[in-house]
Amino acid sequence: MGANMKIIQGLTGTIASLTTVVISLLALGIVVSLLGANVPFVGGIAENIIGLVQGLGDAGIVGLIAAIIILNLYK
Repeated sequence: MGANMKIIQGLTGTIASLTTVVISLLALGIVVSLLGANVPFVGGIAENIIGLVQGLGDAGIVGLIAAIIILNLYK
């Protein structure tokens, strides 16, 4: 049972590390996008986030619950 726990902890650590990298890249993309630079692969990040927030706002209470779940995933 100890070996399985080590595998699960290793997998969890890897997922956490990848999540941190993705969030950092997303933040970098947002900054680059807001500075007005026309860089491939990051041009539509700000628009996509605005669309996500508008979609959650249009969904009412379901959107609020979804936003809470999303925020809890990043903690």
